[in-house]
Amino acid sequence: MYWAEFLTIAIAHLFAVASPGPDFAVVLRQCVTSGSRAGLWTSFGVGSAILLHVGYCILGVALLLSQSPALFNGMKYIAAAYLLYLGIQSIRKSLKPATVIETNVEEINVEPRKAFALGFLTNGLNPKATLFFLALFTVVISPDSPISIQIIYGIYLAIATFAWFALLSKILGSENIRAWLQRAGAWFERGMGIILIFLAVQIAVTNA
Repeated sequence: MYWAEFLTIAIAHLFAVASPGPDFAVVLRQCVTSGSRAGLWTSFGVGSAILLHVGYCILGVALLLSQSPALFNGMKYIAAAYLLYLGIQSIRKSLKPATVIETNVEEINVEPRKAFALGFLTNGLNPKATLFFLALFTVVISPDSPISIQIIYGIYLAIATFAWFALLSKILGSENIRAWLQRAGAWFERGMGIILIFLAVQIAVTNA
């Protein structure tokens, strides 16, 4: 009975998750600077944040956010400030000769909690994700769909998101790709910083 609805959700999510954005940027940076393990923990954070979006959509908080410009603007400015901070930190790192990335394809030990938090905050604070899930739960998912079915949808979306970024982490964190990207040295950090700042500006001008 709900297969058509699920298929629509799965296809919409595939296009959304495959589109380059803040999640991809932070996972890419983690993979190149620290290796696939860091990328996997960051991906786990991104996937877990999907449950946050699903939770407040089911509770109706997303609708409240979309109808309250003050709340929505507050959320998007916090998200923009967070990405701006990450971008500036990346550029500052690229300007310090002592911290220029060296071509070292060995895995770097990272604190899982920090990598997870980076992914969770990047996705959880993204107002575009809020709008996407609001559209899913108001346009695609029928109000008659039981809460249990909506929860199943949410679990699928979280797992699918993690699986996508985990796959990217394995690819981007591979020795050959890491070595190739690391040859850019400081320019890689600088480029990632510019991308993160651009995404911060883009989020800041997002309209509810």
